[in-house]
Amino acid sequence: MISSQADLQEIITQGKTALGIEFGSTRIKAVLIDPSFDTIASGSYEWENQLKDGFWTYDQQEIIKGLQAAYREMKQDVADKYGVTLQTVGSIGFSAMMHGYMAFDPQGELLVPFRTWRNSTTGASAKALTDLFQFNIPERWTIAHLYQAILNGEEHVPNIDFVTTLGGYIHWLLTGSKYIGIGDASGVFPIDEATHDYHPAMVKQFDDLIAARNYPWTLRAVLPQVLVSGEQAGTLTAEGARLLDPENDLQPGILLCPPEGDAGTGMVATNSVKKRTGNVSVGTSVFAMIVLEHELSKLYPEIDMVTTPDGSPVGMVHANNCSSDLNAWMGLFREFAQAMGYESDSAKLYGTLLTKALEADPDAGGLLSYGYLSGENITGLEQGRPLFVRSPESNFNLANFMRTHLFSAFGALKLGMDILTENEKVAIDSLLGHGGLFKTPVVGQKALAAALNVPISVMSTAGEGGAWGMALLASYMTNKEQSETLEHFLGEKVFRNVAGEEIAPDAADVEGFRVFIERYRAGLAIEQAAVDHLK
Repeated sequence: MISSQADLQEIITQGKTALGIEFGSTRIKAVLIDPSFDTIASGSYEWENQLKDGFWTYDQQEIIKGLQAAYREMKQDVADKYGVTLQTVGSIGFSAMMHGYMAFDPQGELLVPFRTWRNSTTGASAKALTDLFQFNIPERWTIAHLYQAILNGEEHVPNIDFVTTLGGYIHWLLTGSKYIGIGDASGVFPIDEATHDYHPAMVKQFDDLIAARNYPWTLRAVLPQVLVSGEQAGTLTAEGARLLDPENDLQPGILLCPPEGDAGTGMVATNSVKKRTGNVSVGTSVFAMIVLEHELSKLYPEIDMVTTPDGSPVGMVHANNCSSDLNAWMGLFREFAQAMGYESDSAKLYGTLLTKALEADPDAGGLLSYGYLSGENITGLEQGRPLFVRSPESNFNLANFMRTHLFSAFGALKLGMDILTENEKVAIDSLLGHGGLFKTPVVGQKALAAALNVPISVMSTAGEGGAWGMALLASYMTNKEQSETLEHFLGEKVFRNVAGEEIAPDAADVEGFRVFIERYRAGLAIEQAAVDHLK
């Protein structure tokens, strides 16, 4: 533990720090850590995706604006706390929402607006590629977006020179290097576990598939180079330093680690890179990452096969919708409180209302909701309509209302996880939860433990999030001992003395969720009808 102000000033000025910046779905966060892996400064920028011309997107200029704003706030935090102008750091890493599609021409110009993971417009290509490869290609994967653009005959496709993710784009901007971490790459194109690279046979299948179209590029030529955690991925250029810090205090030449996806940084931030462990990341979307002991027996469209940042196979269950509708209801309750003359900060608002769920009937009193702002691949919905339903016999009160929305946030995830645990008999010793929902003690853990019937732990570091996980990967690159694995680095150095609070499943809650999920399954036809009739 480092506590001396003078020590921290020296650590900062000598560049013995690591910086992680993550582009989440609602916030861009920058975290600076010291050699003890403690956060010593941070900054953030709030943003939201927009539905434009049929695609969920973030504006390219706001990507840069948010990057600079998060860094500037972190830099100011350093100045305020330590009286130091930040000029260098030991290493940097960038991460972002996995998947999605960013395509550039030879001049580095974005050919079409960034298409995020949230789009469910690639059903035809995802199915065709899944059939071709006999490997599950989810709709949100980069290759699905690329092939859908080809199927659509989009005019930008012949002009493609580079295709990458948001994390890969930021890394390229600041280093000039077209690299990607293997975890992020596993949401671009299938990975060969033996070579830690894009699967060569599938690359050839794709090139053969599009050969008759005579594009002036091949797949491997336009994809970023894959690296694993611990490898060096270029240095901060002079142009990159000016872009990140327009005040020109930051010096170039800083080492960067491979850019990663938010799934990978979530695994790192929760020390979930060992087999039989996993984590559940809760936010706008929700996904569970389970490090597997063996390959699955067959292809499942609901299960993504991705990797840890060091290349181990992972079964990923990803639901597009989680907390957005719950947050919208919280906003409504805030408006009501204000109309009644009460002001309430977010922590008190969420804490008060979520805690009411602990008083609810085990099955949420017969209520039902779907928080589908967008389509949901696991349940086969191409679009979403947030929906709340009750019968005349339902026990409609605040506690059950809140429990319903908590349970619904994990509904699609539960359906996907059942495939792993029931069909494939995947053993899970425990899961670590992270995300804003777990800031309210007990409630989120109990709901998730009920849904998955697995002990759920939340570490004291869980609130640090993916940006902290990315900073750890940057630190690992520069501070690991020779041949030290990521698992050892995390387990023996980062998390050795980190406490976690575990909540085991409660039998009554598990039974209550079982009743709820039967209702949830049966009501999917109602959600589909809402999509069909509410345009």
